[in-house]
Amino acid sequence: MRLKEPGAAYSSVHYSPPRAGGTLEALDLTRRFGDRTVVDEVSFRVEPGQMTGFVGANGAGKTTIMRMIMGVLNQHGGTVLWNGRPIDARARSRFGYMPEERGLYPKQRIADQLGYLGQLHGMERSRALTEAHRLLDRFGLGERAKDRLETLSLGNQQRVQVAAALLHDPVALVLDEPFSGLDPTAVDAMVGLLREYMARGVPVLFSSHQLDLIDRLCDALVVLDSGTVRLAGPVEQLRGARPEQYRLVCTADAGWTRGQPGVEVVDLDGNTAIVTPADAEARNQLTRQAADRGMVEFARLRPSLGDLYREAIS
Repeated sequence: MRLKEPGAAYSSVHYSPPRAGGTLEALDLTRRFGDRTVVDEVSFRVEPGQMTGFVGANGAGKTTIMRMIMGVLNQHGGTVLWNGRPIDARARSRFGYMPEERGLYPKQRIADQLGYLGQLHGMERSRALTEAHRLLDRFGLGERAKDRLETLSLGNQQRVQVAAALLHDPVALVLDEPFSGLDPTAVDAMVGLLREYMARGVPVLFSSHQLDLIDRLCDALVVLDSGTVRLAGPVEQLRGARPEQYRLVCTADAGWTRGQPGVEVVDLDGNTAIVTPADAEARNQLTRQAADRGMVEFARLRPSLGDLYREAIS
């Protein structure tokens, strides 16, 4: 089976790469399935040139929200804004979208169907094929361009799906589990490519269950639980709002820290204590006591996004 080639309907459409950059915003998005509310007044912003991680357990509402952003599902309440205005079909057509269900044809040749998808976005076929080959080269698949998709491993099929989302020079990216099934080399290649788009102001929203990857990549975080936002904002702001924790290592047992005024001992293991001082005075008093007892280390701990996620849903 071959994809039907675009005909006269596309002959008058000329591709012009749009200027990148903008702000994507969800305001009080709500969605119900029957009597069950699966997304309940969800609000967040994806800023230009930033990568925002969408985190939550299966069924938290991530995919449903992405579908509403892209117009695949209608919302029962709330609004999606692009650069401060309600989004429309024209604006959405300039987005790059990678859905949860992969939409490529397994028996079609890779470059042919990428070229066709580019034409659906208004690109001339020659331009679409040139861009398809460029992206396939970036993902190490240049020599497989004429192969059928089904001959690739699942990880490489994932790379092709990402290439399809990037093909038409999108002004925003909405990616549902884009790193699923990718090996570390492919992850690095994709991250490098996404950062090039971000440098031009493209906002990136992506979902993932890989908290270490979220911690490594994201400028901002949205934590969903049962269809509601439990935590959202710039990563450094969220980290800064968390009580300061320190690791204290002494030459002898650190059990004495439990009696220090204004100090919460979060964890204690021999000569090492994880502590949260109530204020600067409590911290200074603690370090003075520790110095008298043979302090080896006193270092502030940087909370991971995994820590923030687990605290938000607990």
